[in-house]
Amino acid sequence: MLPRPEVQSGETLVRIECCTLCGSDLHTISGRRSERSPSILGHEILGVVEEVSDTPSVDLRGETLAPGDRITWSICVSCSRCDRCTGGLPQKCRHLHKYGHALAEGRFALSGGLAEAILLRPDTAIIKVPNELPDHVVCPANCATATVMAAFNAIGSVEGKRVLLLGAGLLGLTAAAVSKSRGAHLTAVSDPLPERLDLAQKFGADGSMTSQQFDVVMDFSGSVDAIEVALECAGIGAKIVLVGSVMKSDDLRLNPEQIVRKCWQIHGIHNYAPADLIDAVEFLRLNYQTYPFEELVSAEFSLEAIDDAVRYANEKRPIRVAVRPGGGKT
Repeated sequence: MLPRPEVQSGETLVRIECCTLCGSDLHTISGRRSERSPSILGHEILGVVEEVSDTPSVDLRGETLAPGDRITWSICVSCSRCDRCTGGLPQKCRHLHKYGHALAEGRFALSGGLAEAILLRPDTAIIKVPNELPDHVVCPANCATATVMAAFNAIGSVEGKRVLLLGAGLLGLTAAAVSKSRGAHLTAVSDPLPERLDLAQKFGADGSMTSQQFDVVMDFSGSVDAIEVALECAGIGAKIVLVGSVMKSDDLRLNPEQIVRKCWQIHGIHNYAPADLIDAVEFLRLNYQTYPFEELVSAEFSLEAIDDAVRYANEKRPIRVAVRPGGGKT
């Protein structure tokens, strides 16, 4: 049991309402992903402000935080002063802190979502969440949804474009919905699981991968084989976005002449900027009733039953599982 921290200037104490398990959490638990320990995992978090300091924080829209506010926040805390922050890459800050990925020690030991509370540091990018958004819809906003928004914001408009998405996990499904809502002419999804392809159609996908040429190729799978096949479908002037390759993999075979002659633009996306989080919450507000995001959480467990939640996630392989302090299995 950790003591309740005394809130200092610019900090915010938050009661955790719900946390969904991301793939990175499961990889850390299994040992595939290395993290320092002891730590409190969980970063896809929805919370309610419990206490603010004498100088309360403001959210990304400039609204002062107060007890009772329903919020989410960026996984990454940036200093806003280093060369990367001032150069437009706050998500790669030289002094970066990441919630749910940190050593649980000192005043900020409460730093992950698999707990009853969390202490938010000064400079955390926080945003108030509309009350009408269901908990299960909002939890991944500061991870999968914001990352997808970063990918789309990197390439600009997809209106009238042919878009190919690799992987139909939460990232790919969200990307299908964003592509559709932003007016893509065609949104195709590639995934080895037929049931995932069926699910993708509920999120705006027009079908699976075809032999035509695409204007935009986005990878959320991290599969080198899938990326190499998809690049054969990238047309002249295509924009290629790699998001899923966050773990060590084989080298990608890519002919430089192909990049030059086809005038490709290749973007790598890791983490996201605060503006992407604003876009994520706004996208969900406008579209949560159009696409079945709430259905992607297959079960909910109490915090005390976290072992059962992890076991369920590993055995059933759902899109997401939720953990709620004081909650129960559904």
